[in-house]
Amino acid sequence: MALNNTYEARLVQQETAVGAGVQILLLALLGSAIGMGPAGWLTGLAFAIATWAVLSRALHRTRPRSFGPANRVTLGRAILVGGVTALVADSFESSPPVTLLVGLTAVALILDGVDGKVARRTGTSTALGARFDMEVDAFLILVLSVYVSMQLGPWVLLIGGMRYAFVAAAKAAPWLNAQLPHSMARKTVAAMQGVCLLLAGSDLLPYLANLGVVLLALGSLLWSFGRDVVWLWCNSRVAAPEAAQAEHVQLPVEELEMLELAVR
Repeated sequence: MALNNTYEARLVQQETAVGAGVQILLLALLGSAIGMGPAGWLTGLAFAIATWAVLSRALHRTRPRSFGPANRVTLGRAILVGGVTALVADSFESSPPVTLLVGLTAVALILDGVDGKVARRTGTSTALGARFDMEVDAFLILVLSVYVSMQLGPWVLLIGGMRYAFVAAAKAAPWLNAQLPHSMARKTVAAMQGVCLLLAGSDLLPYLANLGVVLLALGSLLWSFGRDVVWLWCNSRVAAPEAAQAEHVQLPVEELEMLELAVR
């Protein structure tokens, strides 16, 4: 049985290595198509290596029996996001190929609705898969916000950085780590960010229209995060007295046990 587990783990690790190889192949195709400069190459390679390393470590820690079809879809999305990241980095040195960037981003956004359905239909939903999907989404929004900020201003970075700021704040305020209730509004707002940023970066609309679209995305995101933070704060205020009361009720029981032991 141990040998079988080792074999499965090896296969899982091989899939992540194949993903990194496909990422490098995509970068080579992009490089030959548009003459990508050093910034794009280095950023794309850094993304590929970081994704492989982080995902391999997570798989080693959780030890799944197989990589799973849903995770393969998410890995494909991550490869596309790596291509978008390389193109955005290259745009600092030369004019970006907007059509290619929009095409890769659009496919990545469309596939965002596929991996979850695949996981549910195949019964392979896992905490690792959900986290992997969320991190790919968050990084794509960050990269798109960097790209659009070059047209509309650095304030657009608030969209891409808000989730990472929330994670950093949770380290200082643990009550932010509590489980949030299911919310379709939260999912809708999250999906809006990529669509709005893609629309603004596609050069299809005039400047004022792009400005309005991105302001709408930012406003809805601020509302969503603000609502969740208020809920988490109120929930922590309710949970604290309940925990204290439970501890207070338990104390006499512990004292009785100590007295019983003393009598014995």
